[in-house]
Amino acid sequence: MHIVPDTSAVIDGRVSERVESGDVATVSVPEAVVGELESQANDGLDAGWEGLEELQRLADLADAGDTEVRYVGRRTKPSESSGAHEGDIDALIRDVAEEEGAALLTSDVVQSEVAKAKGLDVDYVEPRIRGSGELIIADFFDDQTMSVHLKTGTRPKAKRGAVGEMTYQPIADEVTDETTMKEWADDIEETARTSPDGFLELSEPGMSIVQFRDYRIAVARPPFADGVEVTAVRPIVKTDLDDYEFADELRDRLTERQRGVLISGSPGAGKSTFAQAVAEFLTDSDYAVKTMEKPRDLQVGPDITQYTALDGDMAKTADSLLLVRPDYTIYDEVRKTDDFGVFADMRLAGVGMVGVVHATRAIDALQRLVGRVELGMIPQVVDTVVYIEDGRVDTVYDVTTEVKVPEGLTAEDLARPVIQVADFETGRPEYEIYTFNRQVITVPLDGTESEETGVSRLARQEVEREIKSIARGHVEVELQGQNTAIVYVDDDDISSVIGKGGGRISDVENRLGIDIDVRTHDERPGGRAGGSGAPGGSGGGAATPPDGDGITVTPEVTSRHVAIRLDEHVGETVEVRADEEYLFTATVGRGGEIQVSRGSAIADELEAAIDRKQRITVHPA
Repeated sequence: MHIVPDTSAVIDGRVSERVESGDVATVSVPEAVVGELESQANDGLDAGWEGLEELQRLADLADAGDTEVRYVGRRTKPSESSGAHEGDIDALIRDVAEEEGAALLTSDVVQSEVAKAKGLDVDYVEPRIRGSGELIIADFFDDQTMSVHLKTGTRPKAKRGAVGEMTYQPIADEVTDETTMKEWADDIEETARTSPDGFLELSEPGMSIVQFRDYRIAVARPPFADGVEVTAVRPIVKTDLDDYEFADELRDRLTERQRGVLISGSPGAGKSTFAQAVAEFLTDSDYAVKTMEKPRDLQVGPDITQYTALDGDMAKTADSLLLVRPDYTIYDEVRKTDDFGVFADMRLAGVGMVGVVHATRAIDALQRLVGRVELGMIPQVVDTVVYIEDGRVDTVYDVTTEVKVPEGLTAEDLARPVIQVADFETGRPEYEIYTFNRQVITVPLDGTESEETGVSRLARQEVEREIKSIARGHVEVELQGQNTAIVYVDDDDISSVIGKGGGRISDVENRLGIDIDVRTHDERPGGRAGGSGAPGGSGGGAATPPDGDGITVTPEVTSRHVAIRLDEHVGETVEVRADEEYLFTATVGRGGEIQVSRGSAIADELEAAIDRKQRITVHPA
C-alpha cells in the first residue's frame, strides 16, 4: 500500500503504526508537512516536536527495510504557512496524494471529508487522545486549598485556609525538576484540548490559560517566564445571597429595577464568590443573566451563559450581548479604561450591570470611574457599591446625584451637581464628589481621615493654587473658618497679589467665595513656617525596577509642576499611587512625562506623599 500522510497523522504517530502493521510498502511524505512541523517546533509547540520524532521513527523503519520513505512535493511559501488555518497546506497535501496516486492518511475529519469530495482514496484514523483525561495535579488540592503554585526548581506551594485567613505554605518536601514540570504542563494542556470538561481559554507562545471543570490553570513557559510555572486556582466556597449581611435589602434593591453595581475588595477577599451568589439569585428570580469574563472562571449554573472577549475585544462582546438582550450582565474584572467604558455603555443602554473591581476601600471603586466616565453620568452608571472583606459584605454605598451647595460651603452661587455617596444601612452621606474650579474633588464628610476636614482642605488648596499663580515666592494659607483665609506671601509679592485698588484679590475672592486677608510672612505668628524651596527631591523617572505591576518613581518638583518621567510609556493611561493608595489617573504625554500643575488638589496630595517619604508608584490603568 502507498500512503501520503498529512500533518495530523504524522503528529499522532499513525504512520509508523501503519508501517509496523505490515500494510504499507511506501510512504510519501509531503515537504509541506515537514515545513509545518518545523514551524511548529520553532514556535515551541510540542506537536511540532512530536511530529519530527515520528519522521525519525520512519527513517529508522526505512533503514531496517520495513518500508520505503520518500519526501515529495514542494515546501510551503510563507504566505501559505500563515494561511494554514484556511486550508492552504491541506490543499498542497491533497495535491501530492493525487499526483502520487496514493491513499491520503489523516486524522483530521475536515481534511478527510474534503479529500473524499475530490475523489481521493482516504484512510481516516481517529485522532489520538492526548493527556491523561484528568487533572494531573488534582492531588495537591484538599477541601481548604484555593490555589496551587508549581515552578521548576521550587517546592510546591499552596494557599490554604478559610476565606480571609489564607496562608501561603509549602505542600511537599521535594523540589520539582524541569522534566516533571514539563510533563505536568503538557498533560494539562493536552487534557484541556481533548476533554469535554475543559478548553484552552488562551494559547500564546509562552502562556496558556486552561479552564478544566472548576479549575482555572495558568501555564507559563520560557521565554515569557524564567521557568515552567503552573498556577491552578479553584473556588473553595460556593454561597448564595442569604449567606451575606443585608441579603434582604440587596435582593429588594436588585429586583426593584436593573441596577449598576460595583463589587469591590482586595485580591482574595471573596468578590467573585459574592458575584456568583448574585448571578444565581438573579437567575432564580427569572432574570436573563450573562457574564463577561476573561478568563471564564465564575462557577455558575448552566442557565447562565459565560462569554469571553470576542476576537480579544470586550467591546465586541458587548455589541453581541446587546442583541441577546440580557436583563443583567456580570462583568468579572473591570480593570482598564476600556473595561469601564464598555461597562458604562452597556449600563446606559439599559442593561443591569454587576462589575467586579479591585479596590482597597469602597470609595476607591467609585473613584476609579472618575476621569473614565463623565462625572454627571456616574450615578446613572453605578448606583450601588458593595465592598467585600474577608468573605463578608463590609460596606454598601448608595450613589445618587443632587444639585446643591457642597457640604461645608455656604455661598448660594456655589451650588452645583454633587454626587452623594451614602451608607446604605444608615442613609448617612459619607462622601461628596463634585467639580470645584475645574477639578474633580472627593470629600469625606465625617472628617475622620485627617485632622483637617475635606472641605477645609479643599478650600485651603484652592486658595493656595490661586495665589501661587500670581506670586513668585513662597505662599502659605491658614483658614480662619469656612469662608475666611489668611494668605502669607513674600514682601515683594504683596502688591502683585492684591492688585491695583485690591482688584486682583477681589477677583480671587469672588471666584472662590472666600474672604482673603493678604499678609507677609513676617506678620505670621511664630515667623515663617516653611522655606521657599520645593519639597521633594530632584530627578524624575523610574528609580527602581518594576515592583509587581507598578514602577517606583521619583517625582521632580519644579516651581510650576510636579513631573513624573515615564519615557517608555508614552500615550499610556496609568494610575499613580502612594504606598499603594490611589492618587489619580493620568495619560503619559508625548514627551514621556506626566505633569501636574502645582497648587492643584492632585499636586498637593502628591507633594504631601513625597514629604511623608511614601513610595510613589505608577501602575497600568
